[in-house]
Amino acid sequence: MGSVEEPVQEVKDGKPLGIRFIEHVKKKTLSYNTYQAMVLIVTFFAYTTYHLARKTSSVIKSALDPSSEVDMKSIPWHSYKHHWSLKNGNLTRLDSKSGWAPFNGSDGTELLGYLDVAFLGMYATGQYFSGQLGDRMNLRLFLTVGMLGTGLFTACFGFGYWLNIHSFYYFLVVQMLAGMFQSNGWPSVVAVVGNWFGKSKRGLIMGIWNAHTSFGNIMGSLIAANLLQYGWGWSLLVPGLIIAFMGVVVFISLPVSPLSVGLHINDGCYDDDDSKASEKERESLVEPFIESDALETCDEERAIGFIEAWKIPGVAIYAFCLFFAKLVAYTFLYWLPFYISYTEIGGQYLSSETSGDLSTLFDIGGVVGGVLAGYVSDRLNARAITAASFSYGAIPALYLYRSYGYINIYVNAILMFIAGIFVNGPYALITTAVSCDLGTHSSLRGHSRALATVTAIIDGTGSIGAAIGPLLTGYISAISWTAVFTMLMASALVAGLLLTKLVAAEVSAKIDQSRMSRGTDTTVLV
Repeated sequence: MGSVEEPVQEVKDGKPLGIRFIEHVKKKTLSYNTYQAMVLIVTFFAYTTYHLARKTSSVIKSALDPSSEVDMKSIPWHSYKHHWSLKNGNLTRLDSKSGWAPFNGSDGTELLGYLDVAFLGMYATGQYFSGQLGDRMNLRLFLTVGMLGTGLFTACFGFGYWLNIHSFYYFLVVQMLAGMFQSNGWPSVVAVVGNWFGKSKRGLIMGIWNAHTSFGNIMGSLIAANLLQYGWGWSLLVPGLIIAFMGVVVFISLPVSPLSVGLHINDGCYDDDDSKASEKERESLVEPFIESDALETCDEERAIGFIEAWKIPGVAIYAFCLFFAKLVAYTFLYWLPFYISYTEIGGQYLSSETSGDLSTLFDIGGVVGGVLAGYVSDRLNARAITAASFSYGAIPALYLYRSYGYINIYVNAILMFIAGIFVNGPYALITTAVSCDLGTHSSLRGHSRALATVTAIIDGTGSIGAAIGPLLTGYISAISWTAVFTMLMASALVAGLLLTKLVAAEVSAKIDQSRMSRGTDTTVLV
């Protein structure tokens, strides 16, 4: 994992079985545009299932730990007799069920926090290795293994319900293994999309494509919440089966690169027959992210070393920025349904099922935020300014949600939606368009396989923050949820401040560009 450059042979495993079948039925080869459509669709739904499986653990929290220690000052006096009872000095929801040992004890919230940090810790660690492996292996097989393993261990967590397992260490190990297998998903799908699409409108295209994150969270919340009535095990088994099925779809249908399916595009490697291709066919081909002069040969490519990837300008800054941005986003991902169910909204407490359904509005806002951030960054040609602006905007959005979300369910929904826009905007932008920008940086000449490594470094560092946020929330929420939101607002502030140097550089470039433009106009007038 050092800076030593390693030659990597392009894996030519032929066309996936599903593509061969389609071409056999159509009796002609697929066009480049068709391949692009397949890549977008398959990778979209592949990563949707990753988040679908990941989201379920937040929904079942209130089923595993239906009671928790609550500060009596945080409960309105008129709701004591209707919703809570005082037992052994602790307040307990009257409408709560028995929960599931060992999570239904006084330390249940902390134990659930340990599961989150175990999953995300392995996920973050695994990403650093997954990026290096992804740039050196067949991405279709690599992604398939990750999805099948994720499905297996997500289901294994659910099996604890039917097998009557109450060992904390069983659930801990299962979550760690699930996190390890999930770690290869993001570097793989970003690298595959990067192999097929050019730089034009990258922020907008990848902002729309990145909606799979929020779409997966929404589907995970709805599926898990509605299956809770049959037992919390079903809320994990069904998502596990879904991602495993999608892993099979990836194996039979995902073309990882033009070269893997026999296409040679803009790589300077056309033979005599290729050179006879019509001009119309050439024009229909979209430039890949990797420029032709970044390739040393057609068949041999060089994968960048781990240390060298860190030295790419901007990688470290965006990686640490994502640490704090993802801390905020994943705290909402793992704790929002739990927070809603234990917060009086409009004079009542919502059920676990209703809380899970309501929390999807945060993810819907996240879809809007991701697309908006991508579009604005394309229009301004300023990634850092856009990411920093959204990070600063998240501070008042979080404050308003905490301060006024209790009024009624409609106000809660609106403020949650707005918070989702600002919290997920920079997170989506950095993990997609920014990662691809840096993964194809001008300093990478001679390293055509760097996308997975750069993506893994940025998202892996962010995932460490994603692990710390939910863990701290498990402790701090026992004191007060206001303290939790203070932590989240401080994290959003730091995320924005970390981009100050890059923001200043972009502002300076805009000023210089404006001056040059005015100078050119003056010259023309003279």
